[in-house]
Amino acid sequence: MNLPNKLTIARIAMTVLMVVFLLFTGPVWGWLAALMYIAASLTDMADGRIARERGLVTNFGKFMDPLADKILNYSVMIVLIPEHLIPPVALVIILFREFLVSGIRLSAAEQGRVVAANIWGKLKTLVQDLSLAAILVLRAVDVSFLEELSGVLLWVCAALTVISGAVYLAENKDVLLDAD
Repeated sequence: MNLPNKLTIARIAMTVLMVVFLLFTGPVWGWLAALMYIAASLTDMADGRIARERGLVTNFGKFMDPLADKILNYSVMIVLIPEHLIPPVALVIILFREFLVSGIRLSAAEQGRVVAANIWGKLKTLVQDLSLAAILVLRAVDVSFLEELSGVLLWVCAALTVISGAVYLAENKDVLLDAD
């Protein structure tokens, strides 16, 4: 197994630890969860870059890398819903887009096509990662305005998610029209 794939698996393992840390209360647990999230997010940037630069792109990595990202981000969001740090409707919008784009990519793959990430998808991912990192760090600090700020950040993510999903749909409507 190559280094990028090991980083992807490490991200999944870090997600499990991060969720455990999120389940405990207190600043130490909060900081551990935040640091684990940031470290896991950094492995996402590293594994793709290493795979492309060193010619280590694999089918395993193409499948598991985006899956590991989803496991990481949606685990955080789901665990933080009871703390009122994640608006459930925003999460539903974000998940809807993910399923839509995944469906388009699967349909395209069956047709022998590849649907690459576009700038909107990358922007959505960046804002989502930064927002979740900020929410986790502020949660560790126990900032009083966190609930309002986290709501705003997640609604910005949801808006970018809708834009990104609409762009993917518009750019790839032929994939859906050609589907059996």
